[in-house]
Amino acid sequence: MDTLISVLLYFIQIILPFLGVLIIYYCYKSLFGGISPERPLIALVNCMTGEKIPITYWENSIGRDRHCDVVVDSPTASRDHAVLFRRDEGWIVADTNSKGGIFLNGKKVEESAKVELNDVIQIGGIDFELNKSEILPEKNRFINMFKSHNICYPAHTMLFLVNFFQLLSFIEVSFSSGKFDIKPMIVFVSLIACSWTLFFITTFLFKRINFEIEALGIFFSGIGIASLCGVDVDKAYVQLVAFAIGMVFFEFIILFLKNPDIAMKFRPYVACFAIILLLVNLVFGKVKNGSQNWIVVGPFSIQPSEFVKVAFIFFGTSTLRGIQTAKNLTGFILFSTICMGALFAMGDFGTACIFFVTFVLISFMRSGSIRTVFLTCSAAVLGLFLILKFKPYIVTRFSAWRHVWEHVNDIGYQQTRVLTYASSGGLIGLGIGKGCLKYVFAAPSDLVFGMLCEEWGLVMSIALLIGIAFLGIYARRVSARSRSAFYAIASCCSAGMIIFQMMMNVFGVIDIFPLTGVTLPFISLGGSSMISAWGLLAFIKVSDERTYGLKR
Repeated sequence: MDTLISVLLYFIQIILPFLGVLIIYYCYKSLFGGISPERPLIALVNCMTGEKIPITYWENSIGRDRHCDVVVDSPTASRDHAVLFRRDEGWIVADTNSKGGIFLNGKKVEESAKVELNDVIQIGGIDFELNKSEILPEKNRFINMFKSHNICYPAHTMLFLVNFFQLLSFIEVSFSSGKFDIKPMIVFVSLIACSWTLFFITTFLFKRINFEIEALGIFFSGIGIASLCGVDVDKAYVQLVAFAIGMVFFEFIILFLKNPDIAMKFRPYVACFAIILLLVNLVFGKVKNGSQNWIVVGPFSIQPSEFVKVAFIFFGTSTLRGIQTAKNLTGFILFSTICMGALFAMGDFGTACIFFVTFVLISFMRSGSIRTVFLTCSAAVLGLFLILKFKPYIVTRFSAWRHVWEHVNDIGYQQTRVLTYASSGGLIGLGIGKGCLKYVFAAPSDLVFGMLCEEWGLVMSIALLIGIAFLGIYARRVSARSRSAFYAIASCCSAGMIIFQMMMNVFGVIDIFPLTGVTLPFISLGGSSMISAWGLLAFIKVSDERTYGLKR
C-alpha cells in the first residue's frame, strides 16, 4: 500500500507542472479567442480632403498634439481639443476646455452633445463628418496565434480543469508528513465551494459569458493556499477566508464600475478614505519586520497600504471627459505625493516603489507625454536624494544587497537559504510541504517564490510567473475594445502594478533587487494582499467589453 501511495505521489509530482502550463495556455487561448476584432466602430471623414479616419476606441481624444487619437492639423486647434466617446445612448462629443470650442452642424457645443451619423463636427476650423466604418485587417500576429478559430472554452470546463489541478495538489500535501492528514482536504473542499459559488454567481446571476479571469485568479490563489497547507494548516484557513472575501470584493468592484460616469462621482470619497487609512496607520500602526504598516485588532492584523492600492488605481484613472486635462493630473499628483510620503514615513519602501511605478504608468497613459514621465522621474530622484541625505540610516537596511554570501549568518541569512533550497527543487520540485525553506522566517510571505521553486519545481514556478505576466498582455489587448478610457487605463495600470510587484518579490528573493518585503500577488501569505490582488484583478476584468454583455 505504501509503495502504491509513493508511486501515486510521484506521478502527481510529475504531472502537476505540465497540467499547470496547460491551464494557463487554455485560459489565455480562450481569453484572446473571445476578444472582438479590432475593427473601427465608426469613421470621421475630413470634409476638405476626403480622408477617412477610423475610430476604433470607445473614447477618443481629438486635438493638435500628436499623442491624440485623432490629430487635427490646424494652428487654431488646441493641443487637447475634444473627446469623442460612446455611451449607451450613442456617440457624444465633448469640449475639453479648448480655446476655439467645437461646433456641431454649425452650432457651438457648450459642454457636450450627442452626434448622429452624417453630422458634421467642426474642430479647429476643420469639418469632420461622422460616417459608418470600414473593416480593417488584423495586424497582431502574436495574439492571432491564441485566437485560432476564435476559440472560447466553456467556463465550467476551465474550472473543472483548475479544480482537478487543485485536487492533485491537496492530495500531495495531505501526504507530505508521511501519513495522510485530512485537514488539507477540508481546505480543498472549502476552496472548491468558494470557486463554484463564484461560478454560479457570475454565470447565472450576472449572466456573464467570460470566466477566464476568475479561473486564473482561482488557479493562482489555490497554489498559494496549497503551499500554506504544507507550512501551517491554520494559516491556510485564514488565507482561505481572505480568498472568499477577495472574490466578494472582486464582484463588488465590477458592479460598482458598471456605470463609470456614476462611479467617477465617488472619486473624492475614495481618495479621502485612502488618506484616512494611511493616517490611521501612521498613528496606530505596529512595526513588523522594520515597517510600520500594520494595524492590529485583537488576533487580526490588517495592512492598509494593500487596500490603498485599489483606491490609488481608481482615483488615478477616474477621469472620463477631459482625459488629458491638467487639473485632474495635478490632483492625482497631490494624492500620489501624500500616499508615497506616508509609505516612506512607515518605512514601507517596497510598496512606495510600486506606487511610484504605477503613478508613472497612469500619468503617461493619461497624458501621452514622455516629458511628464521624465519630470516625474527627476522629481522622484531628487526626493530620494533628500530622504537619504537626512535619513542615511535607511541605506543600512539594504547593505546586504548583492553581498548576501558575505553575510551568510547574519543579514544575508534568508536569501542565502532561499537560493540554496530553491536550487534543490529541480524541474518538478521536492513535493508540496516537503521542502526545508518553510522553516526560514517569512518563507510563506516575502520568500514564497523560493518555496515554489523548491516544492513545486522550476517548471511550475516559471509558468506561474508567465501566467501573471500575461495579464499585462491581455489588459493591453482588451483596452482597445473597452467602453471607456477609464477601463482601459485602470486595467493596464492594475496589470502593471501586479507585474511590477511580482518582479519586486521575485528579483528581491534572488538578489537582483534589494529585498523589500513585498508579497507575490495571490501566492504569498497575507489576507490583505490576497484581497487587494483580487481587487486589482477586477479592474482587468471590467476592461473586457464582454463583462457587461454590451454589443459593439
